[in-house]
Amino acid sequence: MTATATTPALKEWSAVIRALLDGRQTVLLRKGGIHEKRFTVAASRFLLFPTVAHSHADRVRPEHRDLLAPAAADSTDDAVVIRAGATVTAAIEVNRPENLEQIAPLHIWTNESVRADRLDFRPRHRLTVLVVRACPLAEPVRLVRTADYRGCTSWVDLPADPRWGDPVYDDTTLNETAERVRGAVG
Repeated sequence: MTATATTPALKEWSAVIRALLDGRQTVLLRKGGIHEKRFTVAASRFLLFPTVAHSHADRVRPEHRDLLAPAAADSTDDAVVIRAGATVTAAIEVNRPENLEQIAPLHIWTNESVRADRLDFRPRHRLTVLVVRACPLAEPVRLVRTADYRGCTSWVDLPADPRWGDPVYDDTTLNETAERVRGAVG
């Protein structure tokens, strides 16, 4: 019997994964799952595990709502399709939340959803902006959904070790993004 390789995966909304791969998004806004005291970067390189638990069209800016329908197919009751991985290039704690609107072009969320779903939810917990280098997988990985993938946690281990494709953005763009985030909210 051989051991199966596992890879850490960060749970993220399916439309966000599509936005990362499409070049519409370069950051993730994280606070952690309900049962987590705070969000921690458990791995600097990880797969993106698609979820739709909080998928409501009114949380996404209108110009990005075209991502919703195709993204929904990646996370069903029976299976998930892993299409991407990411590497954290910067993790920036939000110390000036009043400036979050300045980084709105770096993600697909409405300002109202950022306030309600991230700032006002568990207000004692700090929001972290992750600048990520997103990469498509050479071949998407389809996994049967199991009970191990349920629950409101940030991280899961997946029985997969796929080959990664080329990054969506280069280092210069991601470094500029990190500086923009630090200048606005860090």
